[in-house]
Amino acid sequence: MNVVILNTAELTGGAAVAANRLMKALNRSGANVSMLVRDQKSRDPRVVSINNSNLREKFNFMRFVWERLVIFLSNHLRRKPLFQVSIANTGTDLSSHPLVQNADVIHLHWINQGFLSLDDIKKLIRIGKPVVWTMHDMWPCTAICHYSFGCERFKKECGKCPFLSSSDKKDLSYHVFNKKRFLADSKIQLVAVSTWLRQQAQDSALTNRLPVEVIPNVIDTSLFVLSDKAEARKSLSLPLDKKIILMGAARINDPIKGFEYLVKALSILKERKGEEDYFLVLFGGIKGDDSFLSEIPISYVWMGSLSDPSMIAKLYAAADVTVVASLYETFGQTIIEGMACGCPAVSFDNSGQTDIINHLENGYLAKYKDTDDLATGIKWVIDNRESLRLDEACIRKVHDCYKESIIAKKYIALYQSLCNKRE
Repeated sequence: MNVVILNTAELTGGAAVAANRLMKALNRSGANVSMLVRDQKSRDPRVVSINNSNLREKFNFMRFVWERLVIFLSNHLRRKPLFQVSIANTGTDLSSHPLVQNADVIHLHWINQGFLSLDDIKKLIRIGKPVVWTMHDMWPCTAICHYSFGCERFKKECGKCPFLSSSDKKDLSYHVFNKKRFLADSKIQLVAVSTWLRQQAQDSALTNRLPVEVIPNVIDTSLFVLSDKAEARKSLSLPLDKKIILMGAARINDPIKGFEYLVKALSILKERKGEEDYFLVLFGGIKGDDSFLSEIPISYVWMGSLSDPSMIAKLYAAADVTVVASLYETFGQTIIEGMACGCPAVSFDNSGQTDIINHLENGYLAKYKDTDDLATGIKWVIDNRESLRLDEACIRKVHDCYKESIIAKKYIALYQSLCNKRE
């Protein structure tokens, strides 16, 4: 079976990493899978970039700029939500690309920022081959936003978009929403990476008639493994005598990652037990000024952006607990990677992470936006990790539900069923 995975980037961003891991898992399971991207980093022969010349690369960059410019102008020259929305007004027609033509199944992942336009998606559908679309955020079922932040207009019809600070019923979100209505009759097979995300798709006026399967992301259990905590701390020059709390994100100060809630929870912990017991480790990028780090009430170290998975695995091994204070998580990649290394997680109980964390069994689900409960969860994990063998429970959950062979098998079965229906 030939499958082509379409994603904007090969390795940049959570969706890209997930799609790339899936490609490798599927190939190891007997499928013939290639990845078609715009932004390529590796020399993997199974990954093909559409930027096959300097001129093409510049042209595709201008597509990205054009989309952002339209959003910027529609948002009254406000930059703040510029990357919280996408409109897919421009992209590359890949319907005649050899990898697409030779594929039995076309598998879309995260295709925004000028990679595919809505018209390009229509052309892929018209080929007549099975099209699978894995949702890594809410964009496939909303007009323009990747996370709705509680807005429910996508359930009927978008307009008066809060991201655009708009009071106009027929604003940019309205027009994009209506342009996306073709999805309702497209027969695309949606895949949500969590039960919560499936519910969003089922509630949307754009996608509530489409079939939606829940298949989580792949975790490489040969890379993310349990290892000696003391050795990991020594190799990373981290304190041996502290309770280490870990937080990681692509961008630490992205509002959706809830850094302010972690800071408040740490302040509560400090008041309860004293600063000397805890140490915070942060990894990930920071956009703009890093002065917000001065708000952290305990000792900490910021490791910067990390791209080496073995280094990230070592951080999980060194930590006592991973904290994910995100306002929304469609899946929870940081949670699952940490659990594979035996590091329990604390997170809010509101979205995709509820599939992964079994409350008081392998981690702690705090009440949404409740910093006092978040602090309680951090302390509970630290106090009970050894006595309740939480590390063993974490590893067992990962191997039972998220191992690459399990996820690959689910996707191959889905591909086969779609191909059989077509025949």
